[in-house]
Amino acid sequence: MNYHAELRPEELHRSDLFPGHRGDYDFTPDSTLRNQERLESAVRSYPRRLPISIQRAHGTSIVDTRGQVYLDCLAGAGALALGHNHPEICQEIVAQLNSGLPYQTLDMTTPVKDGFIRELMGFLPPSFAADGCIQFCGPSGSDAVEASLKLAKLFTGRSSVISFHGAYHGMTNGSLALMGNLNAKERRTGLMPDVHFLPFPYGLRCKFGLGGEAGERASIRFIESVLHDQESGIVKPAAIIVEPIQGEGGVIPASPYWLREIRRITSELGIVLILDEIQCGIARSGRHFAFEHAGIDPDILILSKAIGGGLPLSCLVFKKKFDVWNAGEHAGTFRGNQLAMAAGAKTLQIIQRDRLDDNAHRMGERLQGHLQVLQCSHACIAEVRGKGLMLGIEIIDERQSDKLGHPLAAPELAGRIQRASLQHGLIIEKGGRHGAVLRFLPPLNITSQEVDVAARSFAMAVEACAN
Repeated sequence: MNYHAELRPEELHRSDLFPGHRGDYDFTPDSTLRNQERLESAVRSYPRRLPISIQRAHGTSIVDTRGQVYLDCLAGAGALALGHNHPEICQEIVAQLNSGLPYQTLDMTTPVKDGFIRELMGFLPPSFAADGCIQFCGPSGSDAVEASLKLAKLFTGRSSVISFHGAYHGMTNGSLALMGNLNAKERRTGLMPDVHFLPFPYGLRCKFGLGGEAGERASIRFIESVLHDQESGIVKPAAIIVEPIQGEGGVIPASPYWLREIRRITSELGIVLILDEIQCGIARSGRHFAFEHAGIDPDILILSKAIGGGLPLSCLVFKKKFDVWNAGEHAGTFRGNQLAMAAGAKTLQIIQRDRLDDNAHRMGERLQGHLQVLQCSHACIAEVRGKGLMLGIEIIDERQSDKLGHPLAAPELAGRIQRASLQHGLIIEKGGRHGAVLRFLPPLNITSQEVDVAARSFAMAVEACAN
């Protein structure tokens, strides 16, 4: 299938546009960008790093208002699992609009909603789906995080929660309290209390100075000792919430060993294990869900982004024993988004039909291979890491170390590389410690040719900035 059917042939990823052609990219603000700066709040973030005004998009291609074409390896921060305007998703949305059903139904059921639930349950590992139930939340992932916290506290009767260094779970009161990044929290007061942070396994910046398997084992030993120590100062928590692959924290995957040990500890101590797969789920990691790499099941699973087929939707899936809600204890007007359920169900069907989990694995390995070759010739690339089509490249100043002997992050250089990538027609994200990790989150149906184009464009950006 030609996912670029709605773009003119001259607008596709031509060899004379990708890579190179840097001189043709004009980032002088046009009227739409000037209006955005004049009329929108200062809270806007992406336009500061990606100053483009989008005219149309299809597949992995974005065309801006100047007619310039970009290869999109951001994909709505991972929400667009099938890229822009996938024809089958568009057809599904149009059919839904013409069906006569309302756009929103609160939490009343419809054939569309029933179909979405059946598709999602079939997409889950059978061991988890067998006794599972679904709760629809408000349209954002943050609302689902809030719901998971409330549910864990109701179930256990306890109030404290454990999160991890580098965590990102959203921007609402409770979810922001779980965040590792201090910049987002430093001007806030009154965040949810009784949140404690423990070390996440991060080999390059290991809290224990060990790295690798030794660092992971030290992390587990520390976590287990804290939870068993009557003098640790941390009361038994209601829940531990964790991203199997940290996203905004720098694309840091937890190993299968570490996740299995977290599952063991929480099971032994009666602590609810909440897995946040808002970004790393729905085949992004090369499996349907990132926790499947470890062969475990969560108690509560949080889903959003790609689950709605690119439209706003979030939900929880949990074992029925955890369903201790009273009617209406967590509600939301827009939890019945019929368009998102139709698009989400079709997305799950396409992922399974086209084996896009396998494609994410293969294309992720291909892209990672390109990036590792680039790493060999550029000392500013400290690490290439991730799973599937969720990859991160950590940029450092190789001449310096921090006080702990870790490589010194180079956020300014990372920013220059991101901007140079844009000038070469490649859209990527930035995050991690000090904003020094460049992130790839392309659509799951990206082709090998597009992966090669992305790698060449990124390589030219690195060479232009690092030399």
